[in-house]
Amino acid sequence: MTITQRADLAAVARRTARPPIGELRFWTVQAMVVLLAGLHLFVDLEASSAEGSFPGGIPVVLLVIPVGYAALRYGLPGSAWTAIWATLLWLPDLLLPRDEGHVGADVVDLALVVAVAFFFGHWIDAERAAHARVEEVTAERLGIEAGYRDLFEANRSPILVLGTDGGVGDANPAALALLGSGVVGAPITALLGSTGDLDALAGKVLVLGDGRDYRVRVAGLPAGPTGASTQVVLEDVTEERSRERRADRYAALVVATEEDQRRRLARELHDEPLQLFLHLARRLESLGRTAGVPTTVAVGLGEARLQALDAATRLRGLARDLRPPTLDQLGLVAALTSFLADVEDASSLDIELAVHGDVFRLAADAELGAFRIVQEAVRNTVRHAGARRVRVTVDFTNEDLRLEVADDGRGFVRGDGDLASNHLGLLGMAERARLLGGWLDVRPVPGAGTTIAASIPRDRTTATVAG
Repeated sequence: MTITQRADLAAVARRTARPPIGELRFWTVQAMVVLLAGLHLFVDLEASSAEGSFPGGIPVVLLVIPVGYAALRYGLPGSAWTAIWATLLWLPDLLLPRDEGHVGADVVDLALVVAVAFFFGHWIDAERAAHARVEEVTAERLGIEAGYRDLFEANRSPILVLGTDGGVGDANPAALALLGSGVVGAPITALLGSTGDLDALAGKVLVLGDGRDYRVRVAGLPAGPTGASTQVVLEDVTEERSRERRADRYAALVVATEEDQRRRLARELHDEPLQLFLHLARRLESLGRTAGVPTTVAVGLGEARLQALDAATRLRGLARDLRPPTLDQLGLVAALTSFLADVEDASSLDIELAVHGDVFRLAADAELGAFRIVQEAVRNTVRHAGARRVRVTVDFTNEDLRLEVADDGRGFVRGDGDLASNHLGLLGMAERARLLGGWLDVRPVPGAGTTIAASIPRDRTTATVAG
């Protein structure tokens, strides 16, 4: 016997052990049993000659009436104790001599009455328990629905409940105030000014009639009498979006200021120090060729001239890194080709540039952002990766510009948090890509190199990075 079966039997025993002795009607039923038992005993003792006209089994069958009533009114405790009481009252009749009490027939009938009492009483109890559970679940469901309705009505966020046809079946007061009283019955896409389906709207931010920003939240509701329904919550994110826009604007201004400083510094280096070094080199060359200058002095002047030219070359390279003129004049591919050639000459790296697709020009700030991303990625490789080979891929597609810088260096282990937030160079690249409406993905493999991929939309509408 399983634990569940033993528990069920124990529960039945506990119910049976508590008869309704405090009920007057219960004792009335027991009095009926006494009357039937007395009648049966009187017939057997005084009217044995009338057996043909008054069968001995009829009174026993009549016990079904009080037993059934006790079961209907009190369940198993009432019917069980009534059957036990009837059995005890029948004992005198069963003990009559010469089988005057019809022992065989009466015992069979009493057994049937007891069986009916227990099974019928248990069935009544089970039905009542099931009905009670149904009522409890119904009350709980009604309570939940009432609570949900209170929340639905009091919620400050506009909430729409949709039917299976996509039309609005219900709306809370906030939704009525925002979208108008004619919202019920209207299709959700028309109300929100969208031609797409509901799944396409989920998670999007819309500007509605009051001029505020709302994020669309979609959730399925349990199926009701009219079928499944969907709840649409319009979450007011105006303040959040305002903070994001301010943060984007601030980041864009920071990048723009940085690029402006780079441009001004590059121009100043090219206009003054670089020209001074070139003039100094020409002057030193002229002095070295002057008649009568000792040989040792001429050699020294020649070395000084070479050092001046080297300084001029370094300044020219620094100015080009600060603001590559090739980028504005010839475009991204030419600027990257020149930059990578300089890096390859100055380092031991083997750098490969691969260009795919039909080359097109982007907006000036987008091209500058793409160049800075590749520039920072390659410089990180030179400084930290210990790599031998670097492959730079530029892919021009119909939708966007894809960039990828892959090296075979030592890689690194990702931290628990956001990767870019722990590395300033990566943070700068990620911020540039985000401001241009794109994304940056860093895929390090410890011991096997790092791949940095970025995408910049061909046509973008997000914050700009001035160049």
